[in-house]
Amino acid sequence: MTEVSAKRVLMVLTSHDKLGNSGEKTGFWIEEFAAPYYALADAGVQVTLASPAGGQPPVDPKSELEDFQTTSTRRFDADKHAQALVANTTKLADVNAENYDGVFYPGGHGPLWDLTDNGDSIALIENFLATNKPVAAVCHAPAVFLNVKDANGEYAVKGKAVTGFTNAEEAAVQLTDVVPFLLEDELKKRGAEFQKVADWHAFAVKDGLLISGQNPQSSELAAEKLLAALTS
Repeated sequence: MTEVSAKRVLMVLTSHDKLGNSGEKTGFWIEEFAAPYYALADAGVQVTLASPAGGQPPVDPKSELEDFQTTSTRRFDADKHAQALVANTTKLADVNAENYDGVFYPGGHGPLWDLTDNGDSIALIENFLATNKPVAAVCHAPAVFLNVKDANGEYAVKGKAVTGFTNAEEAAVQLTDVVPFLLEDELKKRGAEFQKVADWHAFAVKDGLLISGQNPQSSELAAEKLLAALTS
């Protein structure tokens, strides 16, 4: 893998922990953080973590279940340094986009609630796109693209190939009536050329500066596309 030690990437995690009105908890999906984090860090990228509230972002408890553990999540479980980084995220409002070469948004359901309309996140992404820097998101996190606009005032996803957690996948986890919106539908409403593969299969797409992954299985693939964009 190409050494990119001079590159700096911001990872933005959700601060939202309530799964709608279900009474259940949500947050960020551990694998969707861990796999990209190690893909970037192992390549020599300097990774900084941020979240809307700063400090320790909530973990989706379902992502801690044995069925969803991977090599990356087990590595994170034993990695005190990475755990300390997660526990002390920078407040998103304090982030200066000029300090980074790219950004990655891990998913989990949390971002649907606190990052879709977040002014700091929208301004950050618009700054990155205006300065020709790649922006990556996986699973539910492509919701962060929904309200981002380009220099002409058009939605940034308009006419772009984009993916994310599909309507079918949301139905499969029985949360269609819990989430504030269906990501696939909303991206299409913004004019995105929504692409997808079969449920739970790895798929990521890059169109211009926008990189997106469909589901948890796609997180490392999305990170690899970000790495390639950083070195191109």
